[in-house]
Amino acid sequence: MNNPDPQLQNKLNLLEKWYSERKGSIVAFSGGIDSTLVLFLARKFQGKDNAIGVISNSESLKTKDFELAQSFCQDFDIHLEIIKTEELSDLRYNQNPENRCYFCKEHLFHDLQTIQQKYPAFDVLSGTNQDDLGDYRPGLQAAAKYQVLSPMTDCQISKEELRQIARYFELPNWDKPASPCLSSRIPYNHQITREKLQQVEAAENYLNEMGFRDVRVRHYGDYAKVEVQPSEIQKLLILEKEVVEKIAAFGFQEVQIDKEGLVSGKLNRALKGINYTK
Repeated sequence: MNNPDPQLQNKLNLLEKWYSERKGSIVAFSGGIDSTLVLFLARKFQGKDNAIGVISNSESLKTKDFELAQSFCQDFDIHLEIIKTEELSDLRYNQNPENRCYFCKEHLFHDLQTIQQKYPAFDVLSGTNQDDLGDYRPGLQAAAKYQVLSPMTDCQISKEELRQIARYFELPNWDKPASPCLSSRIPYNHQITREKLQQVEAAENYLNEMGFRDVRVRHYGDYAKVEVQPSEIQKLLILEKEVVEKIAAFGFQEVQIDKEGLVSGKLNRALKGINYTK
């Protein structure tokens, strides 16, 4: 492992100081790179007994992300606790309002209070990074309500810097594409159901198997829209007939190729007058 450049070393020094000032951490872990790094650094700077990862095996988390999260904790000797949040049974969540994310995180952070009772001196941490503060993320309100801390925002770590740090420590998912929860594929005010989430997951897994690494399949009820990286749209169009037939078999009457390509948070374009700092 080579020495990091001075700028990266400065960020690492800030993070080490941040963690060293606290006894222990309970990390809301999803298997994504953000929470992976937060958990890894807790383990590194606070020690095995003081770094607890907690993952919810809910319907909105991809099965393979859940499995990767378990493997990561095994490989890096990290204590992982598994819970099951029940947000799908909450009408405030499954009716999919514009602030759906708030209710999801409220369930998660509420349930983490139970874990915190076992480790009363530990702080609950999230993987929120500095770039997230400029997007529409109602979940940040839930984090504030439950006093969830974020080392990456406190130390002003951007998404790119976060990936650089993860690469420096040779974390296996340092370049893993973002994998937001499956519910984010369903337009606001369209009901979220277990069946829809399973359809999206099956379609995206199929696209991954076809060689498309970073994908979204948006669920519009009877039809689906497929997004891949703009550089891969031509490849997708060549395979369009096969892809459409296969994804339709998962329960869609129609399948469309989105020729704009993948845009993270595309469904947020429907929102108007939203304060993105909340």
